[in-house]
Amino acid sequence: MSLGTRVLDTALDRAVVPGYTRIGYSVRSRFWPADPPCGALEGSTVVITGANSGLGKAAIAGLAKLGATVHMVVRDPEKGAAARAEVQAVAPEAHLELETCDIADLTSVRRFAEDFLERHGSLDVLVHNAGTLPPERRETADGNEITLATHVFGPFLLTALLRPALAAAHGRVIFVTSGGMYTAGLHVDDPQYAEGGYSGTRAYARTKRMQVVLAEQWAAHLDADGVVVHSMHPGWADTPGVAASLPGFNRIMAPLLRSPDQGADTVVWLAAADEPARMTGRFWHDRRDRPTHITPWTREKPEQRAALWDLCVARTGVDP
Repeated sequence: MSLGTRVLDTALDRAVVPGYTRIGYSVRSRFWPADPPCGALEGSTVVITGANSGLGKAAIAGLAKLGATVHMVVRDPEKGAAARAEVQAVAPEAHLELETCDIADLTSVRRFAEDFLERHGSLDVLVHNAGTLPPERRETADGNEITLATHVFGPFLLTALLRPALAAAHGRVIFVTSGGMYTAGLHVDDPQYAEGGYSGTRAYARTKRMQVVLAEQWAAHLDADGVVVHSMHPGWADTPGVAASLPGFNRIMAPLLRSPDQGADTVVWLAAADEPARMTGRFWHDRRDRPTHITPWTREKPEQRAALWDLCVARTGVDP
């Protein structure tokens, strides 16, 4: 990338609205890294959570078109079956397997991981895409706040349990986060959001910040296994989740929102391109690694990072 295009790219990023919307996608796609070659994922096995709509469904189509066998992890089998049919309509040769698992439910995660490992000795790509933005505080059967369970504890446990399969393939792990994490620091003093008034958007941003930190930590833990770990944010995309959780934002920004395919582009690129395999622990948007902080007040201390890891170990019962 030339100095001029790098400056333009950074300016789009810092301005947020042009960078996160379809404007940024349109501009950057003219000079970003090349698409993975046809068949880049032929023979590969991919697991993606939150697979029945939005970014997940779009990513599945892109991954399947590159030859991957994609395991679609969903909570609702009926919605999952409908999503699989939609993907097969645009990618008739796609190899899609429907899996049922509630990522927020740790018992469900253990059950799925055990079953998957019995059937598969290796896993090339694990995409943590499942997300939620509830209007009020709710807890899971495990006693965890639902956003924290969905974005943090479930993915942590699933990564730990599938580690042998990822190591066997020298695979890749991708966390789908959000640019909203830039507004949040690492909150480990009240991770369950038990104190004060609850805000779904703040809980979302906090747990997305946690995902970015955990991706860096997992990168260090899995480096010896030959597994790379990255996080990314899709920008602002027009998905059912955004429409349901942020209707006002969706209505105002509708003309500028990215399509799900545009939002999922970097997920597919991270899973299949050569460049991301040569590094680990990076945070990406539109096929370029980005800073994880843009304001000093969000920067976490080493002891906060350690506390997050210890919290995940304590709540999931696994110590990678």
